[in-house]
Amino acid sequence: MVQVVSAICPPFSTFYGYLGAACAIIFANLGSAYGCTVSGEGVCAIAPTNPSVVMKSTIPTIMAGILGIYGLIVAIIINSQIGENYTYYQGFAHFSAGLMAGLSSLAAGICIGIVGDAGVRKNARQPRLYVGMLLVLIFGEALALYGLIVGLIVATKSPSGGCTFTEI
Repeated sequence: MVQVVSAICPPFSTFYGYLGAACAIIFANLGSAYGCTVSGEGVCAIAPTNPSVVMKSTIPTIMAGILGIYGLIVAIIINSQIGENYTYYQGFAHFSAGLMAGLSSLAAGICIGIVGDAGVRKNARQPRLYVGMLLVLIFGEALALYGLIVGLIVATKSPSGGCTFTEI
């Protein structure tokens, strides 16, 4: 007897799962790198003129660094679920989960970078702006958190059924 894999469980369906893990890590790290770079430029710009606020001004850079961890979490979960009997459903679900977490972290990184740069520069001149800057940064970080949560829900949803085999 020879077992034949049905059309819903081809060997190349794992490509989509691994592509989802790659998208999660790549886009999340792009957002993290952009946010760290742009907000770090603001910190470097104010350091010579107002060194007393430098440590307080590193918050946007730290928040942007967290975005890469979101992509790593989703990529690890996706990778742990790829194996035998991997269906199209799982592959496409993992691909979309990776895109959700990665692209939302990219958008959050752009937000944190722009707000962090401008906020740090303005905060060096007017300290009362610090709380407002933090609130906007938190809302920017929430974008990535929403993508992480929905990505985890989609990545861990188990399909009904699995691969079916026919015997010849």
